[in-house]
Amino acid sequence: MRSANTGIGTSNPEVLNLSPHGFWLMVNGVEYFLAFGDFPWFRSATMEQIFAVELYHGTHLYWPALDVDLSLDQILHPEQFPLIAK
Repeated sequence: MRSANTGIGTSNPEVLNLSPHGFWLMVNGVEYFLAFGDFPWFRSATMEQIFAVELYHGTHLYWPALDVDLSLDQILHPEQFPLIAK
């Protein structure tokens, strides 16, 4: 017995470039910039940790080595999701 496909495949997210200010990420053909000021968890991360990103459900990104979860909505509108951690 074989399982049926439950949906269409999505392309893996890809880190395109790193700078001292943040990094560019391509997800489903759209480019996003994640500034370290808005996403401080990445500031001290290694390149290997930043490049190891996974996409779930087409809109949810996860960096396992950093234990960071972000939705595309959080990336597009970081001002709507203030940092809570002190």
